[in-house]
Amino acid sequence: MAGSTHTVTNQPPPLSGYDVYGTDRALVSAVERHLDPGLLEEAQGELSALGRAAGSAQLQEWAVQANEHPPTLRTHDRFGHRVDEVDFHPAWHRLLGKGVSAGLTAAWGRPGGHVRRAAGFVVWTQVEAGNGCPLSMTHAAVPALRTDPELAAEWEPRLTSTIYDRELRPARLKAGALFGMGMTEKQGGSDVRANTTAAVPLAEAGTYALTGHKWFCSAPMSDGFLVLARAPEGLTCFLVPRVLEDGTRNRFLLQRLKDKLGNRSNASGEVEFDGTWARQVGEEGRGVRTIIDMVAATRVDCVLGSAGLMRAAVAQAVHHCTYREAFGGKLVDKPLMRNVLADLALESEAATTLGLRLAAACDDGGEQERALLRIAVPAAKYWVTKRCAPLVVEAAECLGGNGYVEESGMPRLVRESPLNSVWEGAGNVQALDVLRALQREPQALDAYLREVGRARGADHRLDGAIKGLLTELADLEGVEARARRLAERFALVLQGALLVRFAPPEVADAFCASRLGGDGGAAFGTLPHSLDLAAVVERAAPRV
Repeated sequence: MAGSTHTVTNQPPPLSGYDVYGTDRALVSAVERHLDPGLLEEAQGELSALGRAAGSAQLQEWAVQANEHPPTLRTHDRFGHRVDEVDFHPAWHRLLGKGVSAGLTAAWGRPGGHVRRAAGFVVWTQVEAGNGCPLSMTHAAVPALRTDPELAAEWEPRLTSTIYDRELRPARLKAGALFGMGMTEKQGGSDVRANTTAAVPLAEAGTYALTGHKWFCSAPMSDGFLVLARAPEGLTCFLVPRVLEDGTRNRFLLQRLKDKLGNRSNASGEVEFDGTWARQVGEEGRGVRTIIDMVAATRVDCVLGSAGLMRAAVAQAVHHCTYREAFGGKLVDKPLMRNVLADLALESEAATTLGLRLAAACDDGGEQERALLRIAVPAAKYWVTKRCAPLVVEAAECLGGNGYVEESGMPRLVRESPLNSVWEGAGNVQALDVLRALQREPQALDAYLREVGRARGADHRLDGAIKGLLTELADLEGVEARARRLAERFALVLQGALLVRFAPPEVADAFCASRLGGDGGAAFGTLPHSLDLAAVVERAAPRV
């Protein structure tokens, strides 16, 4: 029998067995703020149930398994027939099934559906971010399909179902279905107007045969895909089913799976179309216009997903420092570490608050809110997703060497952290989209200024930042080269306005001082020492 050389102490317990939703004060407050009071009790119950599942040791283990056993491509069966299937570890299916059953694809037909789903998506990302891809694509496909009432009537009930059916069979035989998307091609990337995939009309009206490729195809085991291809009248949106009505497989030739930096549990593929059957969605030649609402919805999910990753990283860092002792006391009580944790907590709360505000605008659907989204979505997508990677790396450093070890879970968060900045249009695409909104839709700027104006007079640093933004907008010389700067300022001013209105004073004060007032450094942990940083950290602490 091996003897014990010493007793191990000063190690924090695992962060498990807790309610991921209920212990996130910023998220709970946002839900309470944006939901109708009559919906609140039911929504809080659902979200707390999801939060307890997300915080359980069982689901945390499933997440580890899904990432340690990434998907594998099987192009042929043992008889040599093409099957073009992707095999996943059982843990992937358990997690994805849980996400579907929790309503993470069911926002569109429910009162307050977007806010409820957004909060759930933030929670669920903290368990395992990879299965967020098919959940997001399925959710986002609905507005594009609604351009064709007949298609929407057929597919929307399946996409918003809470039943996960993983079998590849005709969609009419399924109680629930998932969607993917294929837009980019090798020669064009984000410039989808350079796509060369050809769509040739077939005898049946509205049907086409596609020939070409997609360089990135999300969730390739989905039941259907929205893709862009060039029809006689120009770039058009199409629905490509994986299985045809007669039960045969569509020509959906998977060439390989991407070997990605992170997001390892999720499959992203390269696919070839060779006479692939497709159904037209929207007007021929108006493909970008048809699919743009799907893109906007997935960009909101990029913001929410990054907010979830930030929250997961901050929770781990604060939890570790609450229990870990060094140099004669708890790390969380050390002034410099407290500064770091508070700075991280500010960034996380600002991301969550902004993400839920976008979801509330989606629920409202009014003209004013739609105009606000036109600027707020690309600005938020640009800024929040870019802040995710440095925050997660800093949070991992709070754990010291433990944060560099796979067992801590932090390396998985680090690998995942750049993802949302790249997907659905990288930084330059988002910044230029902000400029397009300013140039083409003056009502978007009016809606934005009205939103941030609600907080005017409450904090002089916010007032100064609003004035500075207006000054930048008055000078349009070299505006394209300044597009990133503008997008950043739009996002920061909006975050500041929301925090001034809704966050505790210590949070709003610290954010405005450091992000808008210039009293902060380039690295995390450089907040003014005179602020109430202990209160900021306390607010961010998870309760096990």
